[in-house]
Amino acid sequence: MSPAAPVTDTHASAVPAVTRDDASESASTTAGTAATTLTVAASANTVTAASSSPGTARETWRGELELGITARPGRSVATHQFHRGALRVLRPHYLDASGQVTYTVVNPGGAYLDGDRYRVAVTVGDGADLLLTTQSATKVYRTPVGLSTQEMTVCLGSGARLEYLPDQLIAYRDSRYRQHTLVDMDPSATLVLAEVVTPGWSPTGEPFRYDSVRLRTEVRMSGRPVALDNIRLEPSGDEPGFGGVGSFEGFSHVGSLLVLDSRVNDAALAAVRALLTERAGHLRGGASALAVPGFALRVLGNSTQEIDELILAAVAVVRERFFGQGPVNLRKY
Repeated sequence: MSPAAPVTDTHASAVPAVTRDDASESASTTAGTAATTLTVAASANTVTAASSSPGTARETWRGELELGITARPGRSVATHQFHRGALRVLRPHYLDASGQVTYTVVNPGGAYLDGDRYRVAVTVGDGADLLLTTQSATKVYRTPVGLSTQEMTVCLGSGARLEYLPDQLIAYRDSRYRQHTLVDMDPSATLVLAEVVTPGWSPTGEPFRYDSVRLRTEVRMSGRPVALDNIRLEPSGDEPGFGGVGSFEGFSHVGSLLVLDSRVNDAALAAVRALLTERAGHLRGGASALAVPGFALRVLGNSTQEIDELILAAVAVVRERFFGQGPVNLRKY
């Protein structure tokens, strides 16, 4: 594991409940280790939405998305869906006979720009099963004035499962991005969260130097904080990749996978570590057990495809051992 991006236990604030009762609506519309909500200037095409509490300041979001999944006989379905602004989901589909529903998040705007703020809230009810992905990479362009941010809250009921497998986050030259993910889950639920951060590239092949990317993920289980993953990336401008011992040691890409499931044991962790050993020639990383049943995987490399393949192979270990499913095949291309 890179010392710059540890996984530890911490205290976290409670996950706000999704309280909208819209059946379906469409409209045009942290520095360091602190879980601070950043307030930035809205971009020209940001939509202003009324705050849910009277007398409080109005929130500005470039895009909002809420998704509620419920178990039905034989399959899981969306019983709550809301979006506004530059976030959408495509029609649901089912990749196999398990009943797990797959939704794909789309950003019609194409990229995250200076001052953009996004909010995503996902609730997976008791016994429900959701695979959530994105249509393409999340691109963060130059942020000369402020930064772009995303806040995501996840609530998982008893026996629920969420596999969140987005395409890579690409941070371009002079970009600044903050992401805060807050999860509240039942001890019997399953959580699979993946993330890959890739630098943008210039026509000459030189990597762009994004200013900073900060990703904070907090997980609570029955109200008790069980995991905190805090990544802070600030590339040096005078060396290729991330130079220096204790940082990226010359690598340019980083991938992360966080898995919490009551059935994760030493054998499952050993299988994931074996995958790392098989790819040691191109990748460097480690897998660590959590304080609760689960593991955290961090991997460094110079290729998005190689890191993606490793993460999906680790996800396949969980799917096969605990759910009797085959590897994920999202068939995007």
